[in-house]
Amino acid sequence: MNPRPPGADRLPALAAPGGELDRLVRAGAHAMGTGAVWAVGDARGALGGGRHGALGQGPYAGLRPGPDTRYDLASLTKIIALWPCAGALRQAGRLPLDEPLGHWWPPAEGRPAGRVTVRQLLAHTAGMLPYTRFERLYGRDRAAVRTGVLAAPLYREPGSAVEYTDRAAVLLGYLVEDLGGAPLDELAARWAWLPLGMTDTRYGPLDAAELERTAPTEYHEPIGAHLRGVVHDPSARLLGGVSGNAGAFSTARDLGRFLTALLAPPPRLPWGEPWIAESLREQTGGLTPARGLSWLYAAGTEPAEGTFVHYGFTGTGMWVSRRLGRWALLLTNHVHRSRVTQPLTDLRNAYRQAVFG
Repeated sequence: MNPRPPGADRLPALAAPGGELDRLVRAGAHAMGTGAVWAVGDARGALGGGRHGALGQGPYAGLRPGPDTRYDLASLTKIIALWPCAGALRQAGRLPLDEPLGHWWPPAEGRPAGRVTVRQLLAHTAGMLPYTRFERLYGRDRAAVRTGVLAAPLYREPGSAVEYTDRAAVLLGYLVEDLGGAPLDELAARWAWLPLGMTDTRYGPLDAAELERTAPTEYHEPIGAHLRGVVHDPSARLLGGVSGNAGAFSTARDLGRFLTALLAPPPRLPWGEPWIAESLREQTGGLTPARGLSWLYAAGTEPAEGTFVHYGFTGTGMWVSRRLGRWALLLTNHVHRSRVTQPLTDLRNAYRQAVFG
């Protein structure tokens, strides 16, 4: 019998109604002036959770978030959509991790992107240009955006530095679509969301009937209203809302199912244990900050601890530690009220510390 993970007996008490996590998130939501939903769990599923605050200001002030509230996940899309699709292709033997793209993917041949590998794209060591709004560089034509991403000069030598950029996820999204023979939203539903019962998770734009339980994000001048059910990220919005870097919407309930699967992968999951185990290890060869495959190391922890995290610009975050056998998620729409991130950073750090130590 496997020993119980360190601190396993403490987690239910932390997650109890009115307990330490509930009080912490209540205070954080008050400081941010917006709503928050949280949950923690282990390989058995969710052990507890809660909700605090309101979904926003003005017409949203009376709306409370809950486990079925859909949030614009922003960069968590990289984890719940792109990463499992890459894993399904990897485990099917169709996605080499360490062969330069130009050697085997025709669209990258002879272009700067052809020098990088899939592992470098996932670990943010590909040396690609930092994120810039694609419309400013390439216009509004989606084919021109794809060509521009492939043809852009590299910013650094591949493998020489760790620099987070959405451009790598956009490029990997194109690659996954080519190999999978379908748009990314269809592949993510087929390979990840439907097998896990994530019925609330989808790419936008969301239907009007789905907006009632969707958190709004930032005020968007061109439409004279807050974005709600339409992706906040401008480049993903330019690409029709479906991209490797952003565009997915989900709930705390669904994300709990996803995170539980990382600790107890269901049989016949297309991207199961081998991919999860490979990804949740340091992949940057001593370069800092350390990264796994797509996942980041949690701030304040050492790589050997194996606590991984990913954040979204809109105010979302989730963590998982296979060593401790636990996961956590925190969903807010903080960007609805402000782009001043310190209150959100403080809440995330305190929440991570409380759950993972």
